[in-house]
Amino acid sequence: MCYFQPGKDLFRRCVTSLQIYASIIVITGCLQISVHAQDFLNQPNPWPQIRKSRIEKLLPQAMQRADVDAWLTVCRENNNDPLAMFVGGENAGGTAAFIFYQRGDNVSSLAISPGGEATALKDIALHDEVRIIERGASIWEAVAQEFRTTQPKKIAINSSNLTIADGLSHTQLKQLEMALGDDLHRRLVPSAELVIEWLSVKLPQEIEIMRKAAQLTAQWQIEAYKIVVPGVTKDSDVAKFLKKKMATAGVEDAWAPAQNPNINSGIDRGHSHATEKVIKPGDFIQTDFGIKVFGVWCSDIQRFAYVLAAGETAAPAEVLQKWAAGRKGSRTALAAMKPGVRGWDVDKAQRNWMQEAGSLPVRWSTGHPVGYWAHDVGPSLGGAQRGGQARGNGVRMLRPGQTFAFDGFFKWGIEIDGKKVSKTISVEEMAVVTKNGAEYLIPPQEELILIRSE
Repeated sequence: MCYFQPGKDLFRRCVTSLQIYASIIVITGCLQISVHAQDFLNQPNPWPQIRKSRIEKLLPQAMQRADVDAWLTVCRENNNDPLAMFVGGENAGGTAAFIFYQRGDNVSSLAISPGGEATALKDIALHDEVRIIERGASIWEAVAQEFRTTQPKKIAINSSNLTIADGLSHTQLKQLEMALGDDLHRRLVPSAELVIEWLSVKLPQEIEIMRKAAQLTAQWQIEAYKIVVPGVTKDSDVAKFLKKKMATAGVEDAWAPAQNPNINSGIDRGHSHATEKVIKPGDFIQTDFGIKVFGVWCSDIQRFAYVLAAGETAAPAEVLQKWAAGRKGSRTALAAMKPGVRGWDVDKAQRNWMQEAGSLPVRWSTGHPVGYWAHDVGPSLGGAQRGGQARGNGVRMLRPGQTFAFDGFFKWGIEIDGKKVSKTISVEEMAVVTKNGAEYLIPPQEELILIRSE
């Protein structure tokens, strides 16, 4: 177990020789990381080249799996499509259309743009062709004329029940349908399946970037625990420390800024903000924290600490048992993550362990895709908590290259002022599916971090 002296960046001592070795990995290893982990942030943004590779290498397979011949994304100023940056339309002024065609194992792409942005689109060299429409001309008629020429059988559009694939406004949809006419507009299909198939898989270069982001995220959390003075430090103080780290490094929040990081030294609060609660002896401290690097890739990691009572040198046995149960839940979930396995089955594997370990039920899913958003698209590692058959995104099968944030759960009940409440350990890690199984992006938290009380 690792000990922190209140308010000091001092690694104190360890209990056994085995724990000494593990603790040195966690503490001194992370101190070494802190010197170099941010270096990658100073490099040029790799997104332009990675985006091009994603279109060339991953989009053809996604279009085949979704069974579509063409994909249309319409971009515009001030209310842009959520997928604009993936197709090169993030700087759209006047309304522009981006069309991708499936050509066997390849795709071809066309950008139809007003002249003001066309030069920049040609410069980024993302599309096979950039076609200019004259000022005052109808973008919808230009798209319709293109499809009359190419005659695709199924045209995916961003109008669906998937939020990030629902960027086409009602007005735009009506204008598009009117320009296409009866025959072509009947070929329109929602792009949700295509978008999920494409975005859920990450290239090796992206996984390495996410690995570095995860290292930084975990390191900062460990550093944050070193400032805790039991009886003085508040949850919000720990959150402010992490916010300063983010500001200094120039990274963004992986989710809603007001709820990132979520520091919780009390009872379960779910997704929430850090409060003014003072951290006290006997508290488990949960830090749920994520960063976005290069404005593209997200991390989502949790690290747990326990505050010892004055004079204690080790956590009580029941505390260690709860920690060990949650940790094993994470390992059980990872072992179940393999290509071809449904997300529901991963969740079910952990639920079986939780029942065996004596955990109360947990309403949250075991895990979720993480990547371009903290809650990305792809298979849900969930659904088994509701019982019954697999449904929704829990039915989706895992594929190599998909990345997940997932928890090892253990929940127990406590009573405060006569009211029954609960506390949950949720050992959240990040992993990538490989051709043979799955692997953690960074070494998982093995030992509970202990904070001394004076």
